[in-house]
Amino acid sequence: MRMGKLPENVWKRSVLKQIKTKREEVVTGTGRGGNCAVLSFEPDKMTAVSLCTRYWPGKDTAKYALYGSVNALAAAGAEPVAVNVSIILPEGTEETDVKEMAAQIETECGRLGFQAAGCTMEVTGIVNSPVITVAGIGKREKGEKVSLERIKPGQDIVASKWIGLEGTVFLANNREEELRTKYSSRFLEEAKGFGRFLPAVPEAATAIKSGVCAMYSVSEGGIFGALWEMAAGAGVGLEIDLKKIPVKQETIEICEFFGLNPYELVSEGCLLMVTEKGYDLVRELEKEHIEAAVIGKTTDGNDRIIVNNEERRFLEMPKADELYKVISQ
Repeated sequence: MRMGKLPENVWKRSVLKQIKTKREEVVTGTGRGGNCAVLSFEPDKMTAVSLCTRYWPGKDTAKYALYGSVNALAAAGAEPVAVNVSIILPEGTEETDVKEMAAQIETECGRLGFQAAGCTMEVTGIVNSPVITVAGIGKREKGEKVSLERIKPGQDIVASKWIGLEGTVFLANNREEELRTKYSSRFLEEAKGFGRFLPAVPEAATAIKSGVCAMYSVSEGGIFGALWEMAAGAGVGLEIDLKKIPVKQETIEICEFFGLNPYELVSEGCLLMVTEKGYDLVRELEKEHIEAAVIGKTTDGNDRIIVNNEERRFLEMPKADELYKVISQ
């Protein structure tokens, strides 16, 4: 396709026609002539906005960016209502690729009931893989108090589902040929299927009903990065039991294959929740068929400690995500 914005006929048939999910809060979605969606909430609602960019080569990048943004809203205690999507495409992109991306966005929106209020796409020779930015818009009650400011020493830290989910799905889908030299089709299909766990919206809703103090979406940098950032934002220390951090065997084996640390691998779908009664929250999540585990506690001071049997070590500042080691090869 030509450089610059998509031709209008391409945009209409391969982007606009794919976007079908609607929300009453979205008064005006963005069209060809505008890049701003207008939303209307009740007087007792607050608006939350999140932003996530993904620029990884390979399949499903639009989905990863979408859930990066939506999970951040959920972690803030907000119900996702709409997303605005901006996609920069490399030269040589075919219209079939455009249509597939738009359809993927609509599928994920329909899955959880939020609307793609706008979607712009442009082609340029500056990039060699799609650059996808998703701005998420959500609403939350004015009296809702889910914030890092509510975290204090002595509270339980709960992790939902498993770490490394997004990285595992990405590698299973995009480095399948290499992985097949060691692993069976059944193993790889199971790993690809972890994509169904990427939304963190369901556990966030249950956590809010259970009186959670704060939540934090585990994204780039993995669980170690998220723990550090959450503790730094709250001004507390941590003591985390490494063996209690939930991780799938497929994630461990795929990370070993590529020489990656699963604790520093992008982990959308895993949500950190801080609460006074962690085991009660785990039970409530299990009632909703959501796996979760208490992995540690907040502490006084700034020490962030990882415990592995008798070994105790300090958590380091967040590093570049492990996935980039594979992408850059």
